[in-house]
Amino acid sequence: MDADKLRSLQAPLKEAYRDDPAQAVITLHAEGSVHGEDVVCSVETGRAIVEAGLHPATGGPGTQACSGDMLLQALVACAGVTLKAVATALEIDVKDGTLRAEGDLDFKGTLGVDREAPVGFKDIRLSFDLATDADDEKLATLMKLTERYCVVYQTLKSPPPVAVDTKTNAA
Repeated sequence: MDADKLRSLQAPLKEAYRDDPAQAVITLHAEGSVHGEDVVCSVETGRAIVEAGLHPATGGPGTQACSGDMLLQALVACAGVTLKAVATALEIDVKDGTLRAEGDLDFKGTLGVDREAPVGFKDIRLSFDLATDADDEKLATLMKLTERYCVVYQTLKSPPPVAVDTKTNAA
């Protein structure tokens, strides 16, 4: 895709969102189900069902997806798509690239071994290895805008409040 094609796809959306800002607010959904005796949750991804289970460091068999891995995968996917869209819009040729996300977890927290240990990632690192001829200034702009417009990155950087609602029914 070239910059003109991207602009032609996004221009009517931008105009509609300026004219009616409420159109720009969309609720995304994720849904999963738990069932049976296994400690797993099946999640519909829109393309396939992913079964998430306990990480081996918490007693899982390692045969299901780890939700921590899935969070890092979502970060990589969002950052990669955002980077390519920004590069296209700025007409920066990114010939190839590898994105990596790493996160440090202390499983003492999630297993309740140490109440002082955090539950969740202590640190997350996102790295880009890009094949591009862009000069330092263009590369800095590309990275600044990728960070600015990456939904998952921004959500992790400045987390919103999360509301939890529980309903029960007779089994």
